[in-house]
Amino acid sequence: EVLGEVKAAIITPNSALRLKASRETVDRDGKSRVAGEEWMVRRSGAYLPGVYETIIGTVGAIVLTEKQAVHVCAVQTFTDGKGKLRKSGEEYLITMKDMETFIPDVYEKVVGIINVTTLTNRQYCVVVNPVDATGKNQLGARKLIKGEKSFFLQPGEILENGVQDVFILGDNEGIVLRAQEFFLDESVAPSKQRQPGDKWMLQGPLEYIPPVEVEVLSHRRSIPLHENEGIYVRNIKTGQVRAVIGQTYMLGEDEELWEKSVPAIVKSLLSTDRDAAADRGDWINPSRVNKRQDTSDDDDSWDPTRVITIHVPHNAAVQVYDYKSKQSRVVFGPDLVMLGPDEQFTQLSLSAGKPKKANKIRTIALLLGPDFTSDLIVVETADHARLQLDISYNWHFIPSDDQKEAAKLFAVADFTGDVCKALASKIRGSVSSVTFDHFHKNSASIIQQAVFGLDPATGSPNSSLLFPQNNLKVTSVDIKSVEPVDQRTRDSLQKSVTLAIEITTQSQEAAAKRDAERVEQEAKGRLERQRITDEALAEKERKQLIALQAESAAVESTGQAKAEAVSRAEAAKIEAEAAVEGAKLKAEALKIETDAELERMKSAREADIHYTAEQNKMEIEKSKEMATIETEKFKNMVDALGSDTLQAIASGPQNQQVRLLQSLGLKSTLITDGRTPINLLNTATGLLGEIQGDQPSTS
Repeated sequence: EVLGEVKAAIITPNSALRLKASRETVDRDGKSRVAGEEWMVRRSGAYLPGVYETIIGTVGAIVLTEKQAVHVCAVQTFTDGKGKLRKSGEEYLITMKDMETFIPDVYEKVVGIINVTTLTNRQYCVVVNPVDATGKNQLGARKLIKGEKSFFLQPGEILENGVQDVFILGDNEGIVLRAQEFFLDESVAPSKQRQPGDKWMLQGPLEYIPPVEVEVLSHRRSIPLHENEGIYVRNIKTGQVRAVIGQTYMLGEDEELWEKSVPAIVKSLLSTDRDAAADRGDWINPSRVNKRQDTSDDDDSWDPTRVITIHVPHNAAVQVYDYKSKQSRVVFGPDLVMLGPDEQFTQLSLSAGKPKKANKIRTIALLLGPDFTSDLIVVETADHARLQLDISYNWHFIPSDDQKEAAKLFAVADFTGDVCKALASKIRGSVSSVTFDHFHKNSASIIQQAVFGLDPATGSPNSSLLFPQNNLKVTSVDIKSVEPVDQRTRDSLQKSVTLAIEITTQSQEAAAKRDAERVEQEAKGRLERQRITDEALAEKERKQLIALQAESAAVESTGQAKAEAVSRAEAAKIEAEAAVEGAKLKAEALKIETDAELERMKSAREADIHYTAEQNKMEIEKSKEMATIETEKFKNMVDALGSDTLQAIASGPQNQQVRLLQSLGLKSTLITDGRTPINLLNTATGLLGEIQGDQPSTS
């Protein structure tokens, strides 16, 4: 009976056929199979299942590469294709080293695909629960892997903090480390034993890979600080806080930045866009009405770890109090104040407005003045007239280099309010003892006496008032206005003032009229006196005119004779001057002729001398040349005769010698053998006598 048709299944490469036995049977390989057992057929080609074999499906292969591996879990204990026993629940990794393609067995479950982990030469990682040589996970252990390297994480292994970069530290960098267990630190020279909990810091330049026994707590950089900058540093072991100023500083392993606590109002007063002289308060400056409510910008720009600084302006002072040493110091501007860890600024809360209201100005810098303070005071006179005075006081502080005296400047927190109150009390006391009319006429002197007091020696008001509590000196008082508080008093005062003005105006008009009349009379008197003076001067000038006319007539009669005499004298003078001038010219002409003749004779003499010198020179040259010619002639004749001939002549008779010598043209000669002495002086006279007689005389 045919129960059905079974078709063959095609098994392609990199795939397998998964079969299941429906009852006990024997497969194609002759292996017994029990009911429900599953197995894989991996041979490529057509496969016709048996009667008791059921095809579950086709399983594709997983291609393994150098960058991917397969994480597999054993469903039950079995022996894999490589003959290795796998226990139920065991997890393992199949890589390209094991096989190029992987087809999971029926007892294997693919957990996932594992990608390769690659480390460069600047990376490292820490593997938690690493697998040992037996393939077992070492739970709780940690393993350091340095690059360059590529590896797959085994089942159960995890990366602590992933792949991390090597710490490359520059000259201004460092890292703080802590030992988690006992180990030998070989990163320092010499090597050092580290105990659990030890902390230390490494500074660059260097490259550092922390071992598994070390925990990196923080990475730090040097903080460059200008000479006017600093930071607060706290030692976490001792708790001591110090300020580091004006140097490049790197925190140590036991140090941290400390945040200094400062009140919010001080932060606002230390804002960089504030001027201690111009912005005297957060609430009275119109450009900063909402400054107190809006402090977000100050909070963003405020760094509590930086040393707090304030620029003390010129002619100002700042007090700094050290709560640790219980001492204060006062700094006068211009200067820069830098707060220590235990120091705080002394705040001043000053009164402002008219009349004065407390706590209107908050400031740190105390202006030393000169400055002024205005106030409104209500006083009452002895006749119960209430007046409102608008007064300004000029004041300034007296600074001192002594810190004890300088500290007095900040002894009174609200010096403006205290000064105004004290002076107002004095003024009210003085005004209450005088009447309104007296005060109205003498208000300035009364107030000055009340403020400055009287000098016992002279009885006049003092020039200033000193408050010794804070060395504040008031130098002057300015009364801006005096107004009655009561309306009726104000009206009466206005009427009296108007009446006084009218009376004054009338008196001034009468005085002006009298002055005009007096001036007019004085002008008339001066005019009459001037007329008389002018007439006297006219008569005097007329007298002088008559005298001049008489003198003119006398001059006219004598003028002609005087003119003729003067002309004759002038003619004689001119002729004499002409004769003198002619004589001078003749003398000059004669001098010129004489100088010319002298120059001519001088030139002729010089020419004669030059001619004679040249002639003598030529004669000398001629004599020299003739002597040379004679010498040459004699030498040539001697050379022509020869030494033998001369010897023969010397040895012959004297007559022969004379004749021979005469034939030679010699007039005299002297021949000696060189041994017989001769009187050369007489001999030379005889030889030269004929020559001298033949020479012509030149005298």
